[in-house]
Amino acid sequence: MLDKKYSSAQTEKKFYDLWESSNSFKPSVNGDPYTIIMPPANVTGSLHLGHALTFTLQDILVRFHRLKGKSVLWQPGTDHAGIATQMVVERELQKENKKRQDMSREDFLSRVWDWKAQSGGAIINQLKRLGASADWSRERFTMDDAANENVRDCFIKLYKDGLIYRDKRLVNWDAKYQTAISDVEVVQKEIKSKFYYVTYPLENGRGHISIATTRPETMFGDVAIAVHPENEHYKHLIGQMVLVPIVNRKIPIIADEYSDPDKGTGAVKITPAHDFNDFEVGVRHDLPLLSVLDAHNKLEGALVPEEYRGLAAEVARIKVEEALLELSFLEKTEKISHAVPHGDRSDIVIEPRLTDQWYVDAKKLALKAIEKVKNKETEFVPKNWEKVYFEWMDHIEPWCISRQIWWGHTIPAWYGPDGYVFVAATEAEALDEAEKKYGKKVKLSPETDVLDTWFSSGLWPIITLDGFNESDIFKARYPTSLLITGFDIIFFWVARMMMLGLYWTGKIPFEKVYMHALVRDQKGQKMSKSKGNVIDPLYLIDQYGADALRYTLASMAAPGRDIKLGEDHVAASRNFTTKIWNATRYVLMSGAHYKSGFDSSSLTHPLSQWIVAELKVCEKKVSEALSEYRFHDAANEAYQFLWGTYCDWYLELTKPLLVDGDEKTKDETKETMGWVLGMLMHIMHPIMPYISEEIWEALQGKGLLISAEWPHIKSGSFDKAQEEINFIIKLVSAIRSLRTELGIGVTNSLNVGMGGLSEKARLILSQNNLMVSRLGRLKLLDQVPEAQSIEVVVEQENIMIDVAGSFDAVVEKKRLEKELLRVEGELKKVAAKLGNQQILDKAPQEIIDELHERNDQFSSEKKSYTQSLEKIEKFIG
Repeated sequence: MLDKKYSSAQTEKKFYDLWESSNSFKPSVNGDPYTIIMPPANVTGSLHLGHALTFTLQDILVRFHRLKGKSVLWQPGTDHAGIATQMVVERELQKENKKRQDMSREDFLSRVWDWKAQSGGAIINQLKRLGASADWSRERFTMDDAANENVRDCFIKLYKDGLIYRDKRLVNWDAKYQTAISDVEVVQKEIKSKFYYVTYPLENGRGHISIATTRPETMFGDVAIAVHPENEHYKHLIGQMVLVPIVNRKIPIIADEYSDPDKGTGAVKITPAHDFNDFEVGVRHDLPLLSVLDAHNKLEGALVPEEYRGLAAEVARIKVEEALLELSFLEKTEKISHAVPHGDRSDIVIEPRLTDQWYVDAKKLALKAIEKVKNKETEFVPKNWEKVYFEWMDHIEPWCISRQIWWGHTIPAWYGPDGYVFVAATEAEALDEAEKKYGKKVKLSPETDVLDTWFSSGLWPIITLDGFNESDIFKARYPTSLLITGFDIIFFWVARMMMLGLYWTGKIPFEKVYMHALVRDQKGQKMSKSKGNVIDPLYLIDQYGADALRYTLASMAAPGRDIKLGEDHVAASRNFTTKIWNATRYVLMSGAHYKSGFDSSSLTHPLSQWIVAELKVCEKKVSEALSEYRFHDAANEAYQFLWGTYCDWYLELTKPLLVDGDEKTKDETKETMGWVLGMLMHIMHPIMPYISEEIWEALQGKGLLISAEWPHIKSGSFDKAQEEINFIIKLVSAIRSLRTELGIGVTNSLNVGMGGLSEKARLILSQNNLMVSRLGRLKLLDQVPEAQSIEVVVEQENIMIDVAGSFDAVVEKKRLEKELLRVEGELKKVAAKLGNQQILDKAPQEIIDELHERNDQFSSEKKSYTQSLEKIEKFIG
């Protein structure tokens, strides 16, 4: 017998160990292949709710297709996480009063590998707690030996094909960590600043042109002033020269559509070495690239007056402002608030910096990746993400793949005495090439930069399936079936896997891409530590169980809609697990269990036939929903069936049959109860694997549920039974509503008049009198006094309910009138807010949505109270 209270912690430990030890996560020998590549979790990371959502949805599909008979491989692995891991180890060194720069590169990397061995796999154990059923025996790491070799080979091939090259371009520069970083590592922060309106005098002395800028300190690197070619105010100035304030260096006024006539003064200063948009203008007009900031974001170089050299950009800005004011070049300043890029780890301002870096020609690689999505070889779910994908891919920029850190994949490049680059698999090969070029042996300098983490991640499906060696598993499972990930990395990971996968294999890496939304807090705000609204999924698992968290995430994962999650949602899902547990205890106490030879098509009692028919409908809906990635529909359908259909109706209807039914009815009812619950555990297993496995065992089901088959439910022609039981349910529901409306207690038995019913309805009620009378606390009579009865309509049948003496009409009327007044008052308050345009214009969308929800709720309550009062009127003397 099950314990009175469900222990999620005990069940989770017990069954996860069992699943692993029984090799349940490995692909079966038979069945069509179904393959999902796990997004490699950062070795520095810990499970957050975004992870929990991604991996829960993947595990649901993995378990579902496993039950469906597919040969399922969920390929796991971890990512070396470049700068993030380097930071962790550097912090460890700080505890010893050491710095990375005090060590040799080899010694530092040895420390990183030591750290990785000791604590780098923490997130994998956290994923296991969530229930992730990946084939851990195949776990890969982006910097294991095979991965290093694969990444190196791909780099060399891309280089030889002219798709990797070195170039001097702008990058996101993190001055704290002294490296280029990717766009995904940049966060925009709203900062209070100033707009500086600066005048640039015309060289001919006949006036000036004004620009507005937030960065006056970079003017020493200005190379032009740009105006829109159709701007009538400035057309006559195009081609003239102006003087840069303070230094009086001559620069031209050029025409370029980048300049917005309606923004600022309509003219912009062009500083290509310190602004991404300006860089593109500079390329279009073949302008010089003048850098005036060093790697530490301090002013430097001959273009900068001596008194400003060595000053941090923020300090220099103040001094430049003072000088502009003193020299009468500053017209005015305006206080503004604008987005400024910051490093997500360093939390400092990220400057565009002109440096020599390694780049991939993403534009060429993108062509096939675009074509394959247009041809539907790879499909996005929801489909609207295809538009986002095309928009980015059509305007893709060169991809900077080099990083100025120590931890990462070594770039297989060496430099000759004259700077010539030799790309080769080994230094020995590079030296041979150098000797051929120079005609003698020379010393080569190795590239010290490492590759961007996204480069190896872009090869992840090929690396993990051993695609570089054209292995059997690669041939059988590539392209993979599905990729599930958050929409925030559609460019950084999804697009790059498409490009590199097609480049190396000629095939798409995955047939479908499911993009899920973000997990936000209950108010719809993005979770962040600074806001204090982050919820730790491990805390939720400890408090409520993994199944409760998994169910919550699945039930809220509607396509294209962010998840607004609070702890109370998970607590409610825990209540669902409690409901399942208690229902199972009732089934077991009734003497029922799962019978493997049960033939559902041979049932004779209407209640048994009805629940099997309803189970079949539930199975079909859940199966279709999971096949179509409608996780919320699958979760909610399972919930409605178990809580509503099975527990609230079916189990309640079985009680009189198990007490007063004949032996045949009792036996059939017990067998049906146990069998249906067992089948329901199969259906629920993908979403709630732990409790379903525990209950399956308690029901004496054979083997582990994780290795079972998806239900194939046989039912005869049970239409008549469905019609009968559904009529009974609607009748009982109508009478329960009447009791609520009139304040009639559930202990009061009510008389039901069947005189006005059709022969069919009378037959249903009389044949099922045992269930009807017990469940509804009703007594079926031929006639009841019309004067003291209220009519309810069920399935077009007019049923008279004798309510005389069951409630005090006067007292109930006063109560309902009081409630009606309260609701009308609330409606007025909500209506006033919804009618206030200022509130509608300024309030966050979640507040507006809440007001509409409250309006609907109170309107519904008003209607209900009004109808109840109308029914009571006939009983007021």
